[in-house]
Amino acid sequence: MHDLGKFLVVIGVIAVVLGFILWSGFAPKWLGRLPGDVRIEREHGAFYFPIVTCIIISIVLSLLFSIFRR
Repeated sequence: MHDLGKFLVVIGVIAVVLGFILWSGFAPKWLGRLPGDVRIEREHGAFYFPIVTCIIISIVLSLLFSIFRR
């Protein structure tokens, strides 16, 4: 149980650091603007859903977790 606590703290710190990096503007310019991301803009509003970006981030995180699991 002690190892699980350490793991959760490390994941939390990594999430906070990545959040600050993305929030500060150091994110890659292509992130969220890939072909296949849904963007609908009308005169009264806009809808944006980065489906392809979410899929790529999910694949990368899955690969990283599978590497660290071994």
